Amino acid sequence: MTEHPNSHGRQRTAQVRQSAVPAPEPGRARAVADEPEGTRRAESPALDRLPGHDDPEQALPRPAREPGAGASAPRARARGEAHPEPGAPRRAVPRPGGPEAARAAAAQGGADRGTAVPDIVGTDGPAGPAGSAGSAGPDGPERPASGGADGDGGAGKGPAGTTGGERLRFVGAATRRIARGIDLDEIVLGLCRATVPTFADAILVYLRDPLPVGDERPVGPVVLRLRRTDQLPEHVRGPEDPDAPQERAEPVPDLAGGAAERCEVRIGGPLAEVLRGVRPVFGDSSAARAALPELLGDEQDVPDRQRTILAPLRGRRRVIGAAVFIRRADRPAFEGDDLLVAAQLATHTALGVDKAVLYGREVYIADELQRTMLPDSLPQPTGVRLASRYLPAAETARVGGDWYDAIPLPGNRVALVVGDVMGHSMTSAAIMGQLRTTAQTLAGLDLPPAEVLHHLDEQAQRLGSDRMATCLYAVYDPVAHRIVIANAGHPPPILLHRGGRAEVLRVPPGAPIGVGGVDFEAVELDAPAGATLLLYTDGLVESRIRDVWTGIEQLRERLIDTARLTGPNPPPLEPLCDEVLGMLGPGDRDDDIALLAARFEGIAPSDVAYWFLDPRPQTAGQARRLARRALTRWGLEELTDSVELLVSEVVTNAVRYAERPVTLRLLRTDVLRCEVGDDVPQLPRLRQARPSDEGGRGLYLVNKLARRWGATRLSTGKVVWFELALPGHAR
Repeated sequence: MTEHPNSHGRQRTAQVRQSAVPAPEPGRARAVADEPEGTRRAESPALDRLPGHDDPEQALPRPAREPGAGASAPRARARGEAHPEPGAPRRAVPRPGGPEAARAAAAQGGADRGTAVPDIVGTDGPAGPAGSAGSAGPDGPERPASGGADGDGGAGKGPAGTTGGERLRFVGAATRRIARGIDLDEIVLGLCRATVPTFADAILVYLRDPLPVGDERPVGPVVLRLRRTDQLPEHVRGPEDPDAPQERAEPVPDLAGGAAERCEVRIGGPLAEVLRGVRPVFGDSSAARAALPELLGDEQDVPDRQRTILAPLRGRRRVIGAAVFIRRADRPAFEGDDLLVAAQLATHTALGVDKAVLYGREVYIADELQRTMLPDSLPQPTGVRLASRYLPAAETARVGGDWYDAIPLPGNRVALVVGDVMGHSMTSAAIMGQLRTTAQTLAGLDLPPAEVLHHLDEQAQRLGSDRMATCLYAVYDPVAHRIVIANAGHPPPILLHRGGRAEVLRVPPGAPIGVGGVDFEAVELDAPAGATLLLYTDGLVESRIRDVWTGIEQLRERLIDTARLTGPNPPPLEPLCDEVLGMLGPGDRDDDIALLAARFEGIAPSDVAYWFLDPRPQTAGQARRLARRALTRWGLEELTDSVELLVSEVVTNAVRYAERPVTLRLLRTDVLRCEVGDDVPQLPRLRQARPSDEGGRGLYLVNKLARRWGATRLSTGKVVWFELALPGHAR
């Protein structure tokens, strides 16, 4: 065994062979050349693949150093390869086992104690096309096919001059690397990393801006924008003597520095003609010579003699860009077969870009669909504060069937809804949207929670026999400090009291929506001020590693621990939601998560005035007197004239058609709100009365004097309400 140091100071062990070595089996052995440290880019990640399988840089020999500059010569001698002196003419390598090999071994004598034998030998002999030991090229009549250690051929040329099998291995590894990319940047980066420095010294990738999606027909001129460039950096060349000082190599020319950032493809121009031709072309062809200045700029110095390839990137329906492969002048030129390699790389890249664009569009549609299905912002009615969170199951499944909602109701009440449609698809999201819309419509009718779930169940059955969902519907009344809850197969809510005690509310679970023929039961519970109600979907408490009830208990304990941090005061609502989501571990994101938190504040009884009035002609005057007394008690005498006028107009309209007692309620919060209810379902409409009309001016006055007003249809009739700003508050 003989030790040979290389340029990096590592010890290489080479077997000294005394006689001719038999030719290895075809396809088993190939030349392996050391890659200088300078050819590795600083931003390249560590490869996690086996050499020759997934790494295109291992599938083909890499550029070698000049003769005598590194470890290529010692390693070539250790393998028994021919290593000519610098400047010496290249010659065919003798076939092992033949007379030429025997004469070469005899001529060597004992000087090198080895026989010059190539690592790869074709089955057709020296003149064989695919497995030949030497082939003609643009830089010389004959050079080693691969594995040579001389400065001009073999490992120094990458794919150029290699066997067809090595080209196939390179293309296979490069396309696998490109195909691993999911988004646009990963695919383009995969192309650059696969080709530099194995196939080219520099690459420029241009893509259309904007990229067409699917069958979209582009509007306007075709514009190519430089997406990414990559090239060999300046490297350090190591001398053959490891003890000698390192010598700075000549700087690598900047092949991509002056490229145009944006290029408009002129119709009928040279670049348009090359892109229409689809096939890659050499840079010294007439078409490419006219087209390259449009991409690289007129001042860019492009290496000649077939050291540049211009390859169109064609997707499924149209050309979506172009790639330019460049080799330095000190490296062998591209060969004819390299056009096929460039065509394969361009095709796989273009198809990958097409997929990435379509995937990006699908993600955008999914995000928009999910955003429109969920409320942009939650209302903040008086007497309750709300906060919410939504998390999809994964980045690849952005849409799902979970939803939440908060719907203001008459009397400062609010309906709280959380639901979960089974599945994680567009269909589930579409069904969720229909159920959410139905729930909003039913809430607007002010139906009891059990009735709302009953109608949702009927709607789910109309959508299909397998449309199943769970839902929890609750109505909070800040005046009565009560909450009514009905459940349809959903996890029970948790109530966090002001003192830090958390309890799972006992609500009859019921059957899921869509089963049909099931009665839903509602319960009415206390909702003390300062308490927090937590509604959630099963994705928060159930996963592969825990069941639902274990997760509910962990959630309850999490709420207790969070409440201890704030003492007697309730924890802030938004941080509380974040703490709840913090209980999720790495394996807990199996399902979508919807979370709705409601902090009960209530309205003090002293801020509410409520009366029942008989529908008589004298009722309007009675309503004015009652409203005046309430305003005096609250110290709001400044609003007396406006309130009396508006109350008189609304009550007069109510008693004109009502058959049952009319309700009048005044609420003092941050505004003064007046509500008048009757048993007539028809909603009043604002209209412009004619001079001859006796009525029709009441709502016109309400619209002019009130801060806000509206009418809500109920299951028992309707409520007409208006609001006035309190003195000292902004209108």
